[in-house]
Amino acid sequence: MRMRRRAWLVVVSGWMVAAAWAAPSPAERARIERLIQFVEAQNGIRFVRNGSSYSPKDAAKFLRGKFEKMGEHVNTAQQFIEQIASKSSTSGEVYRIRLTDGSEIPSAKFLGDELKRMDR
Repeated sequence: MRMRRRAWLVVVSGWMVAAAWAAPSPAERARIERLIQFVEAQNGIRFVRNGSSYSPKDAAKFLRGKFEKMGEHVNTAQQFIEQIASKSSTSGEVYRIRLTDGSEIPSAKFLGDELKRMDR
């Protein structure tokens, strides 16, 4: 009886770990892609990463690539913003969006505001 309980606990624990490391659902993947497309469609902004600025098209390409490499660690669009699209995983430096007036805001705010708009 004890062996069965232990075996069951191992199975359940494995499911929980697998769920925690699962890739996002198709619906969340679509929401993440919509955020990336939002960045890509902007005119006049610059994506500032590790001291260099990039066009919206290059920013979208970068975010898609980083998501493909690290996407199994996020399950929601909010986690995508927090864990992939807000700061450098190597330097820890916050990604910023330079607006047309020259001011900058953290990319987490820029994308978070868009996610809120999408969810209305």
